[in-house]
Amino acid sequence: IVNSFEDLEARSSEAKGKIVLFNVPFTSYGKTVQYRSGGAIAASKAGAIASIIRSVGPFSMNTPHTGGMRYEDGIKKIPHAAITVEDAAMISRMVDRGQTIKIKLYMEGKFEPDALSRNVMGEIKGSEFPDEVIVLGGHIDSWDVGQGAMDDGGGCVAAWQAVKMMKELGLRPKRTIRVVMWTNEENGMRGGNAYRDAHIDELDDHILAMESDGGVFKPSGFGFTGSDEAMNILQDIGTLLYSIESGVITKGGGGADIGPIMREGVPGMGLRVDGSKYFWYHHTNADTWDKLDKDEFNQCVATMAVMAYVVADMDERLPRDKTK
Repeated sequence: IVNSFEDLEARSSEAKGKIVLFNVPFTSYGKTVQYRSGGAIAASKAGAIASIIRSVGPFSMNTPHTGGMRYEDGIKKIPHAAITVEDAAMISRMVDRGQTIKIKLYMEGKFEPDALSRNVMGEIKGSEFPDEVIVLGGHIDSWDVGQGAMDDGGGCVAAWQAVKMMKELGLRPKRTIRVVMWTNEENGMRGGNAYRDAHIDELDDHILAMESDGGVFKPSGFGFTGSDEAMNILQDIGTLLYSIESGVITKGGGGADIGPIMREGVPGMGLRVDGSKYFWYHHTNADTWDKLDKDEFNQCVATMAVMAYVVADMDERLPRDKTK
């Protein structure tokens, strides 16, 4: 049992021929997920026959978390699994008492050949500048252990509903608003990359990209990456959302699926929500629709709709960084 990569390195002589358990408490997703993604490589380098990790999450009800992991060329591929927070804690207590732990690890996971999937798209054509686009959405794929309600079915439906609501109200902004449900975010990013490749010659006219991929809990606003001038404009637009407390625009934000076009210079923003419970359900069999609060979801819809519509209907384009 180790509590970090450094701990494993220091005790690598103990790992040979054994199963390594990374019992690493959750601090943040970015810091803790590295044990899921790279744990098998580190354990194999130490001579282990398999690796298991404490599930990547701050809260558990015997809910193991799945997710992407990787191997490295030239390093032996060994089994890699996640166990619940409760089981990791129990094993640790047993070892502390001096007990010898034996684990029978049976797994049926395997890699299947790639299959064709597609982005799902719809749009309202702009009335004056149809070639200028505001794109918003989420990713349509999810891990198979749950329903993917928060990651990211709710984000997809919220973005779709925002555009559907404009259509039903007869609103047609000056610029095109396009909703995209990107495919293959979880294990390949092919949807976001394919969108970039398909529209690479049009990205100068992509005015803003918006993504919801943090659950559809109570929204607070957006994190934005772009020019200071654009930030000021978006903060002014955010005041329209103060009545539902979702108009705070802060620096830094985006999303995995819009990342490829943001790296080409498109300004991007990610919906900010109350994330206190997101990783309770993320990548588990508990990520189901009963976790969704209808009022909070509708506030997410409203927040995305207002921001997208006003940017699309402005007289002037949202300004970009001059370096992009």
